[in-house]
Amino acid sequence: MPQPLVMPHEHAAMGMAHGYTLATGKPQAVMVHTNVGLANAAIGALNAAYDQIPMILCSGRTPATESGRLGSRSNPINWGQEMRDQAALVREVVKWDYELRFPEQVYDVVDRAWAIAMSQPRGPVYLSLPREVLSAPCPPPLQPAPTLVPVQIGPVHKDVARAAEILTAAERPLFIVQRGAGGAVGFATLAGLVERWSIPVAQFWPLQLAIASDHAMNAGYDPAPWLVEADAVLVINALTPWAPSQVSPPDDCKVIHIGPDPLFTRYPIRGFRADVTVAGEVAAVLAALDAEMGTPGELTRRAHVAGRCAEIRSAAEAEAAAGRGAPMTKAWAAQCVSDLLAEHDGVLFTELGCPTANMTLRHAEAFYQEPHSGGLGWGFPAALGRRLAEPGRLVVATVGDGSYIFANPTACHQIAEALDLPILLVVLNNAAWDAVRRATLEIFPDGHAARANAMPLTSLAPTPDFAKLAEAHRAWSQTVEAGRELPAALAHAAQVVLKERRLALLEVRVS
Repeated sequence: MPQPLVMPHEHAAMGMAHGYTLATGKPQAVMVHTNVGLANAAIGALNAAYDQIPMILCSGRTPATESGRLGSRSNPINWGQEMRDQAALVREVVKWDYELRFPEQVYDVVDRAWAIAMSQPRGPVYLSLPREVLSAPCPPPLQPAPTLVPVQIGPVHKDVARAAEILTAAERPLFIVQRGAGGAVGFATLAGLVERWSIPVAQFWPLQLAIASDHAMNAGYDPAPWLVEADAVLVINALTPWAPSQVSPPDDCKVIHIGPDPLFTRYPIRGFRADVTVAGEVAAVLAALDAEMGTPGELTRRAHVAGRCAEIRSAAEAEAAAGRGAPMTKAWAAQCVSDLLAEHDGVLFTELGCPTANMTLRHAEAFYQEPHSGGLGWGFPAALGRRLAEPGRLVVATVGDGSYIFANPTACHQIAEALDLPILLVVLNNAAWDAVRRATLEIFPDGHAARANAMPLTSLAPTPDFAKLAEAHRAWSQTVEAGRELPAALAHAAQVVLKERRLALLEVRVS
């Protein structure tokens, strides 16, 4: 039987379900309170939809009847929570929604909900539960095994063959990845494929790791320098492989898209060129492509590509080393965190926290970044969900100060203590909306805001004492201001998590 867990906030419940599924692949059910609970859960539904996370989201529905039935309205909120279309709160981001009409439907409806959520491309579904139906007698028990099998899609050989033909003939091929390589098997397949064929792999705003940071073909996190000269591009399950307003491939470049939904049909506007599309689970498509491409002859480009990749890596390492002062930079913090992860085989969840470019990560489950849907407050509860799935593993969450605030931290700390989910939480505090500042400078580099002594609408000062907030929940905490002190502080915090089984929070002051 499923184990019910009480969550003091819907946003935390959605984030934990998200993190648990990332670890296990198993969809979770989240049950919330009528329309107000669903409204709080909507951001989590947005994040799950973007990240292709299967989930069964359920909410109650205020009674439709005012009297005469068991479960009819009995409280002023039953009128206050009435909506004409409650499912509209999440309909645009879920794959399917339904309102349970009769008790005897429950087996078929839940079966269908699960099968649709798990069908490719995966995603959340929504089920509304009126109180009158929930108050009715339970139907007789049925065979619990599901009768509906989720839809799995496999690559079409002629599409794989055409993609392989383009890539093997290319002189300057490029792979762009955003959502990982489809787990450990796809990770290994991709590493071997690009090693044999000397193909650079750019991870543009990655959500999961697709190739080891120190792999010879890791081309960094900005595809632009490679894209402008590419003659063939393989886009691996990436909604946004590049920013067309800033860079585009040459007109004669062939572009191939692979993934469970290569054209991302849920999104109204997405105009990236697609000469070939191959639908299927990423790991399966990569395996088919790997077999079709075979082994090349001698490739003259290897030394050039590997040299450029090494220069990118060296520059990132130098950037990190230069930022160990007081206050330190996020780049230095990222290097220190990645050293700790390597020592403990840890897992990282980051939300506007440590930049991936300055980290050394080597396996498919090393790192998860917040979905590009931008529903802030994801990192802390998602890390708790991962810890729930793997109790013995060191789970680290690095979040910006704003992301920590948006996570409803009091609710998350209560969950961590109540469910015994100690994680290492690093709050990178620059007392600012840095994402807003950078976006403004990108569009208006010489504008009024850029010239102001203090950019308007970006300050979070004064920030709370995050360490004391953690202490209120009996967590261990420390504030670190000097970069040279961070490695030791991280090491001690990890021991608190692993040996004392307490949540540890480090507030790290960054520039």
